[in-house]
Amino acid sequence: MTINKPEITDRELLEMAAKAAGLIIVSEDDDLNIRVMGPYDVKEIDSTGEDWNPLFDDGDALRLAVKLDMIIDIDTGECATSVDYTTLLGDFVLREGHRFDPYAATRRAIVRAAAEMGRDKP
Repeated sequence: MTINKPEITDRELLEMAAKAAGLIIVSEDDDLNIRVMGPYDVKEIDSTGEDWNPLFDDGDALRLAVKLDMIIDIDTGECATSVDYTTLLGDFVLREGHRFDPYAATRRAIVRAAAEMGRDKP
């Protein structure tokens, strides 16, 4: 018997990735617009956070990969990006095909790996 996992939405990916990075979501709307702040920014009462979307922003994706100590292998010959990451269950490799946009695929691979890292965090 095969059990299919339900599809995870981009919103859920972003929320789990933020959790993995220790970011606090302070606001969100119906699209993928999320505002976050770090745990130390909470002390600032008037802080509204900053826009964060590593699915579309190269800088956000790179900061997320660095924060979570990921190893990224972009293989243009294979048309895929692989991300090595670690959770409490062990070391894993996630692979995302480039299709038409290797930049978007690399960002998505980073966010997917981060989401896996944040999946079981409280």
